[in-house]
Amino acid sequence: MLILASNSSTRKALLHKAGLRFTAHPADIDEREIENAAVASGADGRDVALLLAQRKAEAVSMHHPGAIVIGADQTLALGIELLHKPASLEDARTQLDRLRGKTHRLHAAVTLVRDGTLLWSDMQSAELTMRDFSPEDRDQVLALEGGEVLTSVGGYRLEGPSIRLFETVTGDYFTILGLPLLPLLAALRDIAPELLLTQD
Repeated sequence: MLILASNSSTRKALLHKAGLRFTAHPADIDEREIENAAVASGADGRDVALLLAQRKAEAVSMHHPGAIVIGADQTLALGIELLHKPASLEDARTQLDRLRGKTHRLHAAVTLVRDGTLLWSDMQSAELTMRDFSPEDRDQVLALEGGEVLTSVGGYRLEGPSIRLFETVTGDYFTILGLPLLPLLAALRDIAPELLLTQD
């Protein structure tokens, strides 16, 4: 049995398109409390993403003995500061203005846990630079995106109209979407190849 410890529509879609059979169960953890404690101890964006991915998978695995649980998380680092999902379109507007003309990094972590034990983990990063876009460009993109941007850590969706705001993108596409899919599939082939078999 394969479980995704998330209710992210993007992550679920990626796994479905890869042909995986799984169920999704969001983890009941306080992400901000875990993040704040980790940052206070000197953790950076990569550390936080990996820690949260593991904690999510561990929490869900405790309720599903024997299942392999996928934990995933993504952080956005603007220098040493970590940004989060905007709470409103106004927050998204403010966040995009902070990212305008600058380079930020997305760190995406994925883990596999069974019975509370970490089986495997991986971390990937991508670097993105936004154009020095105009307020009109920003507002047009937000009008096209609507509430969808509130589901993204950056307040944008690279797979949507937000792509208009970018100058350069360096990194794996799946990492940018928040799930390093190719390393995950390789790990499943090694750890539980039966989970990749097509079933009727």
